[in-house]
Amino acid sequence: MVSFLQKIIFPVKRSGLTIISILLLSSSLNSASAQEPSLFTVGAGAFDIFDDETTAEFRMEYTFPEAQKVGIFTPFIGLSGTADAGSYIYSGIGLDLFFGSKFVITPNFAAGIYGNGDGKDLGYAIEFKSGITFATRLPDYSRIGFTFHHISNAGLDDRNPGEESILVLYSIPIANLF
Repeated sequence: MVSFLQKIIFPVKRSGLTIISILLLSSSLNSASAQEPSLFTVGAGAFDIFDDETTAEFRMEYTFPEAQKVGIFTPFIGLSGTADAGSYIYSGIGLDLFFGSKFVITPNFAAGIYGNGDGKDLGYAIEFKSGITFATRLPDYSRIGFTFHHISNAGLDDRNPGEESILVLYSIPIANLF
């Protein structure tokens, strides 16, 4: 039985790593990412979509420009809030994967401080956010898309219910604001 599972799992792991490697290589070689400016993002959507405490969520985020990348990762900072007075301030990194010059998928990870307000108690003040954003880049380098993410305390507390959110996002280059 073990050898049968190894025959199935190990090729899947290798092919998964191959696909990820190809995506990273194509992304890093793609000239579409060479000029990415700093972005100011606003978003609105639903917080805790898979539970009975669903509420509205709003977000503001600053994404650093291409010149300030950390290796292949783009740093960002943000603040989100819910209609139930919950708040989350965070900082993290994302990886822009361009498909052509218009479509970008950004897996991302952040750590931050959460306050539940009158909303869902996530069990601990320190929370981690992981997610993925799908966007279209417009000719002026602004982006429109949606994001899905999960927030949890990663087991720092016995109580760790987590939550999932989905939001529509609009990002505009900072230079276009002034």
